[in-house]
Amino acid sequence: MSEHIVPAESPVSRWRRPATGAAVGAGVFAVWLAAYRVNGPWWDLVVYRWWGLDPESRWGSGLHFFFYDTVKIVLLLVGIIFVVTVARSYMSVERTRALLGGRREGVGNVMAAGLGVVTPFCSCSAVPAFIGFVAAGVPIGVTLSFLIASPLVNEVAIALLLGMFGPGVAGLYVAAGLAVAVMAGWVLGRLGVQRWVEPFVFETRLGGQVIDSTAGLTVRERVQMGREEVRSILGRIWPYLLVGIGLGAVIHGWAPQDFFARYAGPDNPFGVLVAVVVGVPLYSNAAGVMPLVEALHDKGLPMGTLLAFMMSVVALSLPELILLRRVLKPPLLAAFVAVTAAGIVAVGYLFNLILA
Repeated sequence: MSEHIVPAESPVSRWRRPATGAAVGAGVFAVWLAAYRVNGPWWDLVVYRWWGLDPESRWGSGLHFFFYDTVKIVLLLVGIIFVVTVARSYMSVERTRALLGGRREGVGNVMAAGLGVVTPFCSCSAVPAFIGFVAAGVPIGVTLSFLIASPLVNEVAIALLLGMFGPGVAGLYVAAGLAVAVMAGWVLGRLGVQRWVEPFVFETRLGGQVIDSTAGLTVRERVQMGREEVRSILGRIWPYLLVGIGLGAVIHGWAPQDFFARYAGPDNPFGVLVAVVVGVPLYSNAAGVMPLVEALHDKGLPMGTLLAFMMSVVALSLPELILLRRVLKPPLLAAFVAVTAAGIVAVGYLFNLILA
């Protein structure tokens, strides 16, 4: 019987395998990027042209909002969770916590808040990044600083303030927003709220089994971890995702100008509180809410009240809170809302005082 001899792998084949893997990765990224970019124009075509709905109508804007944001957030979830999962497989959870925790926690809060400022996420879009940071072992307080700062301090509000009041007021807005994000994250982190994060967020799984260390894994296994993490997290949060975006779509476009003029005007000392309470059920990014802010400013509402309203819309929206409930237990979710809302109210009254 002749012995079966397995031919040795040639240098050419060894060179081609990583090149092929890189080509596949580049192709997948190109498809993801193309899907992300055509998402908006595609739903413009479907909802407004094929279905014939008016963009200014409640049905038109609501349906477009629902489909567009659902696809956008799912794409963000898939991309961010996969990349973060593969990246954290090369760095142990213990090392990450040692880098950003303990004595470095305050610095970590500042760095996370700064990162949140330069990332153009609305509140729901920031949730996938939040999940990835927590799963990577970043302390919960530091991660909350990112979650708060990302929608809270935004380029649209900065541009508006620069045009209306100059660089001094715009700089004060940035400083106040960063202060809220840093202090809120630091306070929550010092309270030891990690126990109120759902356990699955901290687990690293491969092949359905929880593993203690990622040392020695192959590239194929790390990619498998990324795919499994995407399926796991999407499988856990998709009902909350749809409910949250659905609520946002139902109330999208609602513009309570008359209500604001009556109950949140300059003569009401509780106007800032009213603005925050009304803003939370709404869901929009800063660009979407700015036309309403400008209309209300023309009606004579103080800028501090309007900023508090805008901050509550983009940083404490109901859809975001519904998504966060899947990863945060009620005590931490309540603490997050309370601390963030208190900071927003304080910023609103501060601006009303300064600009009076």
